[in-house]
Amino acid sequence: MSTAEDEISRTKAWVMAARPQTMPAAAAPVIVGTGLAVHEGLFAPLPALMALVGAALIQIGTNFANDYYDAVKGADTDDRDGFTRVTQSGLIPPEQVKLATIVTFALAILSGTYLVYVGGLPILVIGLVSVLCGWAYTGGPYPLGYHGLGDLFVFVFFGVVAVVGTFYVQAAAVAPVGPLPTTIPEGTVTREAFLASLPIAGISTAILVVNNVRDRETDAAAGKRTLAVRLGYRLSRLEYLAMVGLAYVIPLWFWLVEGFGPGVLAPLVTLPYAAVVARTVCTRTDGEALNPALEGTGKLLALYALLFAGGLVIV
Repeated sequence: MSTAEDEISRTKAWVMAARPQTMPAAAAPVIVGTGLAVHEGLFAPLPALMALVGAALIQIGTNFANDYYDAVKGADTDDRDGFTRVTQSGLIPPEQVKLATIVTFALAILSGTYLVYVGGLPILVIGLVSVLCGWAYTGGPYPLGYHGLGDLFVFVFFGVVAVVGTFYVQAAAVAPVGPLPTTIPEGTVTREAFLASLPIAGISTAILVVNNVRDRETDAAAGKRTLAVRLGYRLSRLEYLAMVGLAYVIPLWFWLVEGFGPGVLAPLVTLPYAAVVARTVCTRTDGEALNPALEGTGKLLALYALLFAGGLVIV
């Protein structure tokens, strides 16, 4: 094999390790948080951009950590039906994946320094906890994903914290409080921001549910006690339906209770597509079907976020 071919293969391997198919989980909360900020007249482009950069780096760092720790702990085997893992398959040496994890999380912290300048102590705490939990998802003495806490981690950090945090840094940048606030300025954390985070939290968690339903048998054999392993197929599928269903209740709440205009109902047009993907999740357990369903749920998240943010802007 030539040097050029080696380099192409290596580049592709790193892209595989970063898992670009998971990037909607990083972008969606920033899109929705920014849409709400625009609606409230609080849009600040640089904080929004840096929130996106930070979210993407935490997502990639978490993916690297997952790839590395699942391999060294034996959770990834040749019997697994999921996408290729670069550590387990030998495409990239384990020590390099571990180093990439450290570097990526370090870059996430570095990129967050501006957000700390704008948002102060609350963002410093949230950012450090987010990075720590991203590593602890599969690493550390008590890996969250191995003890059935992965779903909660995704719901909280890739949903609620990410959306509310995106709204917060923009509102704080506009608020007349100056840099490095030590408390949460008035009007920067709102009920509407929390409610807007719930659909993103739900669909992001649904992505993980598909992943864990697909890997349930191999995870159980490796001692990885994900929530799908603990609950079984039936309850895991109910969890998926509940998480996706939550996303379609919230726009109605915004319209009927919060007084937003009908534009906020735009995400409801994705309901037929969600039903198609959900049918696969509820009837199949094999990777041949669930790998496309995993990608389909990611596409649903991206489309939903764009429509929801657009609806928040135009009402």
